[in-house]
Formats: sequence, C-alpha cells, structure tokens
Amino acid sequence: MSGSRAPGPEAGASRPEPPGAALSVDVAGLLAQLARSFALLLPVYALGYLGLSFSWVLLALGLLVWCRRSRGLKATRLCRALALLEDEERAVRLGVRACDLPAWVHFPDTERAEWLNKTVKHMWPFICQFIEKLFRETIEPAVRGAHTHLSTFSFTRVDLGQQPLRINGVKVYTENVDKRQIILDLQISFVGNCEIDLEIKRYFCRAGVQSIQIHGTMRVILEPLIGDMPLVGALSVFFLRKPLLEINWTGLTNLLDIPGLNGLSDTIILDIISNYLVLPNRITVPLVSEVQIAQLRFPVPKGVLRIHFIEAQDLQGKDTYLKGLVKGKSDPYGVIRVGNQIFQSKVIKENLSPKWNEVYEALVYEHPGQELEIELFDEDPDKDDFLGSLMIDLTEVEKERLLDEWFTLDEVPRGKLHLKLEWLTLMPDASNLEQVLTDIRADKDQADDGLSSSLLILYLDSARNLPSGKKVNSNPNPLVQMSVGHTAQESKIRYKTNEPVWEENFTFFIHNPKRQELEVEVRDEQHQCSLGNLRIPLSQLLTREDMTLSQRFQLSNSGPNSSLKMKLALRVLHLEKQERPPDHQHSAQVKRPSVSKEGRKVSARPQMSASPGSGDSGTAPSTPVAGGGERPGMEEQGLPAEAGLQGPRDLGRSSSSLQAGPAGSPSHISVKEPTPSIASDISLPIATQELRQRLRQLENGTTLGQSPLGQIQLTIRHSSQRNKLVVVVHACRNLIAFSEDGSDPYVRLYLLPDKRRSGRRKTHVSKKTLNPVFDQSFDFSVSLPDVQRRTLDVAVKNSGGFLSKDKGLLGKVLVGLASEELAKGWTQWYDLTEDGTRPPVVT
Repeated sequence: MSGSRAPGPEAGASRPEPPGAALSVDVAGLLAQLARSFALLLPVYALGYLGLSFSWVLLALGLLVWCRRSRGLKATRLCRALALLEDEERAVRLGVRACDLPAWVHFPDTERAEWLNKTVKHMWPFICQFIEKLFRETIEPAVRGAHTHLSTFSFTRVDLGQQPLRINGVKVYTENVDKRQIILDLQISFVGNCEIDLEIKRYFCRAGVQSIQIHGTMRVILEPLIGDMPLVGALSVFFLRKPLLEINWTGLTNLLDIPGLNGLSDTIILDIISNYLVLPNRITVPLVSEVQIAQLRFPVPKGVLRIHFIEAQDLQGKDTYLKGLVKGKSDPYGVIRVGNQIFQSKVIKENLSPKWNEVYEALVYEHPGQELEIELFDEDPDKDDFLGSLMIDLTEVEKERLLDEWFTLDEVPRGKLHLKLEWLTLMPDASNLEQVLTDIRADKDQADDGLSSSLLILYLDSARNLPSGKKVNSNPNPLVQMSVGHTAQESKIRYKTNEPVWEENFTFFIHNPKRQELEVEVRDEQHQCSLGNLRIPLSQLLTREDMTLSQRFQLSNSGPNSSLKMKLALRVLHLEKQERPPDHQHSAQVKRPSVSKEGRKVSARPQMSASPGSGDSGTAPSTPVAGGGERPGMEEQGLPAEAGLQGPRDLGRSSSSLQAGPAGSPSHISVKEPTPSIASDISLPIATQELRQRLRQLENGTTLGQSPLGQIQLTIRHSSQRNKLVVVVHACRNLIAFSEDGSDPYVRLYLLPDKRRSGRRKTHVSKKTLNPVFDQSFDFSVSLPDVQRRTLDVAVKNSGGFLSKDKGLLGKVLVGLASEELAKGWTQWYDLTEDGTRPPVVT
C-alpha cells in the first residue's frame, strides 16, 4: 500500500565530517594581528616611559593620515587618467554607482526616452488635475461609504508637486511576442514633493503625505492590434514586480515614520498596489467594444515553471568566531523568485554542500522580460550573509522545455547550484491527462496535494439578488471564499450591495481533477454569516469544450434567485519531450546582474519564534536522477499524502495569495517561513520534520506501539440553537517527553481552511506532564451545512519557557466533520500522528 512504507535510511544526509573539520584556526593571521597590536602599543608605551606628552601621539597620527590621504589622492588621479585613455566607457561606469545609472546604460536594448519625458512634463499639470479629480470623485466617496465612522472623511489638499514622473528607459520587445500585440517596459521613477492632506472632521483628525518616491518597471501591452481605428483594442498596464516605495508622512501619520513602523506602513501600501497593479493583476483600458477585449479580462498564464531546487556545492563559509580568527561553515538557504511569486527553501545547518531536494511550481504570465531569480544566503541571528545569485531567462527555458544542469553562482568567488527546470505547457484538452496523472502518481495515491497535473483558472465576475444576511432590509458586505482541497483564496470585499461586481482572477493548482472539486461560499463580512454556497466537481470541466465553463450558478442555502457568475477553465500541465541528438548541448542563458553587490540590499530574514531549520538535511531524499519523468525523492519514498494538510502550502504558486512582509530580501519582499515543497519529505513543515526525527530516535531499533505519540480525548458536537460548533478538549495521555524534564503541553485548534489568528483556539499550558488534563470548551460560529465541509485541525504542542528552544509539535490529528452524527455529538480518543493523518494500516 502507498504510505505504508517503512522509513528507510536518510537518503539525503550529508557526508560525515571528520572531527575538527568544521573549525580551523588561522595561526598565521593570529600572529600577524598580535604583531600589529604590539607595533601600535609600543610607541604609546615608549612615550609614557620617557614622560613625554600624549600630544606627540596625536601629532604623529595626524601626519600619517595626511600623508596617506595625499598619496592616495595622487594615485587615484593617475589611475583615472590612465583608465580614461584605455576605456572611456568603463571609466565612467566605475565613477558612478551602478544603482544610480539609468537602465539604458546597462542594457543596450533599452532606449532613452527624453522626448517622452518632455511630453509628460508638458502634460503634468493636466495629469495632476485628473488625479485630483480621481481622489475627490472616486476615492473619497468610497472611503466615506466603507464605514459610518468615516462619513466625514475628505481630502483637503491634493497636490502632486511640480516634479513630473520620469521614464528612465523604454524597452520594446520584438522577439517571442504575438504579432497582434506590442509590449513595452517602462523604467519609471517618481520623486515628488507632493502634498496630499486629509481629515476626518468628526474626530478632528488630520493626516497626510509630504513626499513620495516610487521606482519600478511598468509593462504596457497594446493588444489586440486591429485593422480599424484606433488600431489598438485595449491598453493593459501593470508592474512586473512590486515597485520600490518610500513615503514621508505628515500630521497624525507622522507616527508611521517611527523606526519599525515605517517599513510596515510602506509594505501595507505596496500590498494594496499589488492587488491592482502588480502581475498578474492589471488595469485594462478598453478602446473598443467589450466583446473584443473579453479575453483580456480572463488572462491565461503562458505556462507553469516547475523548479527542482536540488543542491549546491562549494559554497563560501561565512560563519566565523573570535572576530574572524576561527573559520566555520554556513547555514545556507535559497530565495527563489519568478515575477512576484516567492519561495524560500529550508535552512541546512553547518553545510557548504547542502542538499534541499525541494520542488516548487510557479505561474509565468509574461515570460518576455521575466526571469527566474535565485539568491542564496547564510542564516545568521542578526543579518544574513550573501552566498551568491543566479538569474535565468525564462524564454530559454521555454525553448529547451527541460533543463538539468549545474549553474555557477554570480557575485561570489565560488559556488555552484544544481537545478532541474521543467516548462509545462497549458493544454486545453484532456488527451494527455492520463499520462500526466501516471507521471506524478496521482492515479495511485489518494492525496489531494503534490505535484500538479492541471491548473484551474477562475474568473469571478458578479453576483445577483444576494440575501440581506442577519439584518432584514440591509445590504451585506459580500466576499467570496473559494477552496480546492486545502488551498483557499478570498476575493475583495464589496460594501453595502446585494449585487456585487468583483471581476477578479484566481488560479488553483490541481493534483487530480477527477477527484477534486471547487467549493465556493459567499459570505457577509460585516455579520460573519454565509449568503450561499455551491460545489462544482472539476470532472465536469473535462467533458466541456476547451474544458471551459462560463455561466451563472445558482447558490444553495441562499435566496430563491441568488446566483453567482463565474468562468472556469481547466488546463492540463504537459511536459513536451523534445527529441534531441545524443550530442545536443543546451544551456539556459544566465543573465549577469546589473547592480553590483555593494548596491544590493542584503537579505535579513525576519526573526521567527522558532528556528526554521532543525539542523541538517537528513530527511532530504537523495539527488534525483536526470530525466523528464522522475522527480526528486519520488523513487526513494512515496509522495506524502498529507503534504498539503497544513493549510495553504505555498506563498507564490497562487496569484491571489501572495504574501509579503517588511523589506528584507533584495526585492523588499520577505518570506515569513520556509515555503513547503510539494514533492519530498523535506516539504513538510519544520515542526513535523523535527517530530519525525524525534520519533525515529525514540524507536531506535525497537517497535513502537499503536499510538507512539499518544492520544487526545475530544468531544465534538454542533449546537443548532447557538449555531456553533462546540469542541471540548478533555485530556491527553502517553505524550512523548520533549526534554529531560518532560513536556509542557497545550492544545491548539483551527477550523480549516480558516487559519487566521482570530480563528485560533488554545488551551492553558500544563507543566511537566505527559498526561495533561484540560477540560476546556471552545466554540466556532458556523452553520451545520458549512461545518460538514470543514476539517478540525488539532495540534498538541510543547510550550517551553520564554526564549526557550524546547518549543515544538508533540502530535496532530485532523478530524473530518462530514458526519450525520455531528448534531448529536461524540466523545472519542484520537491517535496523534506527525501530520494529523491516520497512520497507515499494514497488511
């Protein structure tokens, strides 16, 4: 049976290091430093011994500094003159910081646009008038209607200043683009002394913005090109990635300039911009009828990039001790970016040749101009050290379809990275589905998570005749929650309307469309109640033309005429295998970064309550064998059926669930925790990995009982009178000892797929016991039809003390609530496992 395989040896464990190999003492450097210290202290001692004034020391130091500075300036002038004679262009580049140069200096295919800047400068007063009108006639009424406390909100001043927006370079794509479209990349920069003041008269509150700086790459797409005026059907505008933003606040919002809050406030605003203007979101301006640009409102990704992040070799040792006299190793991890999608690998402790064997899948919407960016860092308590970077043109990957190579890292003296890249084409028919399901083993396991066989694209249009919610004759604040398996996404909120219009796009990676289904629920955000729901089996799309379904769906548990308009499209992810001669040589084009290492912002990962990595790569599968149909770790061990049961399993694969934090990584985007991989044992959350390691240590050659992690007793029932799910946590028994003093257990509850902080429930902590008694009751406000589609996530954790390392998972259980006995309730002992799934039955 799949899943019943006994744990084998740690295939991915690093080679054992000989004693003393981790640390080395630089004897020559130690002696040299002692000699320098002696040479500096000897004159001071001599002056004191002879009774001379300390002013002689200061005079000598000043003379020495002046001589060195004069000699250095003379040498610099001479070198500049010689360099100017040899290579004038290179000398100018060296004289100016790379980050201060415009894009047309670095890239020959990026052109200057001074004529466009002159045009914008001439039009700037009229652009300011348009923006002021937008603020006063659109944004101000929307803010007033959002809440009763904001009914007196108004803009008192909107002035964008005299400094216009600048376009530092324009790039026009002429290759690998559709003949009926024009693609331009604009390097925009705005440093404005603007004044935007607002007030809420009801609370005598005034605030504003004094200046704004914004820098980024904006893509403009003119499509489709048509034979009638105005020759262009529509104009689409968006940022390829989040722009750099800096805001100077005034008034009450001066509090946002406090260190610690300034980065947070800018990040929140960047998230708002991302929801509208960062790929895959875009602003589309129609220039012809709606029928001709309908496809622009329903964009389909160009492809899916499957990234096998395998291993690295010969990395730099950045960890040092005793002020650099004792050299150590590094704790490497990787940050992977495809456009605005970000993944972060696990940290491998004390290893210069780490093995990750992780797999990620990323959507590619605009491959001309988009690259795969990878940066390696050494995790440190304060600021992480840079270990190298890599940038690969996705156009080359699309041509090759499959790449399995070692890449040399840039900006560092040494280091290599092993990647396997697969370009998956989106097929509009199901002819290749069976082969894809066989390749990813979706036809054998019963999991809903793992490598994806297809992609579901959902266009949420609008709703009609929604019910009023809890209060009669009051319009709700509707939003839509969509989920496939344990991956959930949520639309924006539309305020005070029973006929909302969203016009939003969502994507879901699908493991097996024959078994999975889409669950949709319309909720009232104000009263936290359901306005209707529906279920759509994805197997329905397999028989439709082009696997597309566009219609109004009747909502269940809603009004008699309540409906939801959506368009669904299913696309099979197919890896096209190209026949090549045996001597075929291929290599993706590696782009060299244009910004020097000194100009980059070194990643400083945000501090976490627990270390993201436990120590080594022992749980990682061995390096995958090169080939199109094999995946890292899939031959050595079965695909974990529970890999997705820990909530949303990635930060970048869904276009509407991108998460961003404070500025930390070089692109001002940080990942709060390692992104779970989707095809290896190392992909499970760190706490689960540590628990599995601890369980193997406890086993140590012996056979553990039926419940090696212990059990938990729960009472679960639904109260129809209170319309709530009631969960009583009674006790636990036979828990494992987390330390020599035992464990300090407590129980944490979630009602999946809701994993927000407000949806979390926790018991008190029982100190130093393996058989705690809690007897605490918790409730969740949810209706009976809704709760039967949910899953109760119960985790027993060890608390530990303040700043203690003894924090971690003791066991989990996932309780399905699709039972007819839920109204009556039941009390039961549940076995705890590492990931919450039932232990496999060995036959």
